[in-house]
Amino acid sequence: MKKPSVSDVLEMNIAERILFVEHVWESIATVPKSVDLTKSQCEELDRRIEAYHKDPQTGSSWSDVMKKILKTL
Repeated sequence: MKKPSVSDVLEMNIAERILFVEHVWESIATVPKSVDLTKSQCEELDRRIEAYHKDPQTGSSWSDVMKKILKTL
């Protein structure tokens, strides 16, 4: 598979770029230990996980977030 260049990505429409970034992020997320986090980032993630466990109904689903993002484009 040919690696896309920056110009290839810039030729994509916004929806295609978002999908491309999603695929890139998913590939990074499969190897979480390869991403170094600062202490404050770890603390923030812990805080958010704790808040979620206290009230899982707060926040928005990924599909709702994506709809909101796409409306702004």
